[in-house]
Amino acid sequence: MADDRLPRRVALLGSGVIGGGWAARLLLSGVDVALYDPAPGASEIAETQLRRAQRAWSRLTLAPSPRSGTLTLAGTVAEAVAGAELVQESAPEREPLKIDLLAQACAAAPANAIIASSTSGLLPTQISAGMPHPERFLVAHPFNPVYLLPLVELCGGVHTSPETIERAASLYRALGMHPLIVRHEIDGFIADRLLEAVWREALWLVHDGVATAEEIDDALRYGPGLRWSTMGTFLIYRLAGGEAGMRHFMAQFGPALQLPWTKLTDVPELDDELLDRLVSESDAQAAGRSIEELARVRDDCLVAVLSGLRGQSWGAGVDIAATERRWQRAALTATDGVAAAGDGLLHLHQAIVAPDWIDYNGHMTEYRYLQVLADTTDRFLPLIGAGGDYAASGSSFYTVETHIRHLGEAHAGDRLSVSTRLLAHDPKRLHLFHEIRRADDGSPVATGEHMLLHVDMAAGRAVPAGAEVLAALDRIAESQRELPWPDSAGRAIGAGQASAAPTPNL
Repeated sequence: MADDRLPRRVALLGSGVIGGGWAARLLLSGVDVALYDPAPGASEIAETQLRRAQRAWSRLTLAPSPRSGTLTLAGTVAEAVAGAELVQESAPEREPLKIDLLAQACAAAPANAIIASSTSGLLPTQISAGMPHPERFLVAHPFNPVYLLPLVELCGGVHTSPETIERAASLYRALGMHPLIVRHEIDGFIADRLLEAVWREALWLVHDGVATAEEIDDALRYGPGLRWSTMGTFLIYRLAGGEAGMRHFMAQFGPALQLPWTKLTDVPELDDELLDRLVSESDAQAAGRSIEELARVRDDCLVAVLSGLRGQSWGAGVDIAATERRWQRAALTATDGVAAAGDGLLHLHQAIVAPDWIDYNGHMTEYRYLQVLADTTDRFLPLIGAGGDYAASGSSFYTVETHIRHLGEAHAGDRLSVSTRLLAHDPKRLHLFHEIRRADDGSPVATGEHMLLHVDMAAGRAVPAGAEVLAALDRIAESQRELPWPDSAGRAIGAGQASAAPTPNL
């Protein structure tokens, strides 16, 4: 949403796997963090998670990440929450501990601060019992690794205000997350209830000797796990019903739900024998890999899945793409008007070569050059008063001719800068010349020459532009009157410069 913005400062209470993951996501997004955790090694956990996050995101996107936020260690809860816009508690799942921490945070935090808990199952009404202002408290339950997985479940208690939920959703979206609002306060919320159902069945299958830990994991990662990452459960079953959809699926497979397959309401006793078997089989699966090695494998596989989903604009890939665009916008120079570069040209557009712009040769594919040039023209038109509002009134400039010269190679991650020259204009025509250069070294990449015709869209014919548009064009033309004629302007394929005269044939 347009009004989503990053929190200015966040306080973290607890720095375990989840708290450290929060720290990594926040710092990588450019947010300053104050961390309170009396346990030894708290900052090291957060720094380890940050290194993992930086590595993962560098593989996921070539968009330059924002300048990292600062991490400050606080000696007390009050010190941590001072000046915080958001307080995120991630202490161990012990209800008395959370009640105490949250009460302290609420009492000391600014009046407009949102207080959130990362609890994976405790009810928000219960753990906010000691808070003086429970209306600004909610559960914000993330998933590990927090710095990569977008989902965050938002669940309010009986006293939580709707405004708190709305504000929190906006803040988490700005952090690149996908807020899922849990409408009813319920133990375990949504995702964990589903995960626990699978976990109970998995434990029974090991307990009964039906399958090993590795075989159960294989059953998930080679089959339904891949489907779940794209469509979840209900949409997949709708597909399984064929053209008749969900009703046909339920008629065909619904009766099987009555069969005595499941032990969902029962849990095997976690005696030493079962625990020893689980530990032994888990050790065998790890095959000597350290936690850090396994974390890298997990992150790299998630990056591959998320990259694929991003390419399809589907599921979690939509949230990843939104974060990527946000980082790209932040990295580019704001150019709402004419950028002053001292060369008399208009500097209206910059771009970063995205991974999906690259062809089989490892260079920017041909049509992306046209996209960059067209985007530049789209920045020029509002400058002369012929933007979206002008088009809505029934008139617009249509491109009728384009000539692109490819002068260099652009690679993934390159920053491109485009300069614009108004070569000529008359009441009905507009002659533009764009030059794309690599921003880092100024080397030329391509030029684009474009002829645009001013059109009455309802009549479908060329008509003179409005007086204000023509006046704006006159001003730009006058400011660029002394500029030399571009060497490649007017060239045809395989030909030299058509004319040395700086006057086009309009």
